[in-house]
Amino acid sequence: MNLDEDAIREHLTEVIEQHRDLDDAITAMGAAGSFDALQLQRMKKRKLALKDEIEKFQSMLVPDIIA
Repeated sequence: MNLDEDAIREHLTEVIEQHRDLDDAITAMGAAGSFDALQLQRMKKRKLALKDEIEKFQSMLVPDIIA
């Protein structure tokens, strides 16, 4: 494992944690009953962006396999 791979794994861990925290916040906001719809929409959009980032960094860690 090289330094770049370590950095990718570290960043991936941080992004996964952010995604999980945002998911928890969205769930809590929905459970509270009263919430700002615009803020909720922005949070969901950010959560999707984090998901895309997670997939991007996970694909960087998977070696290319030539069939």
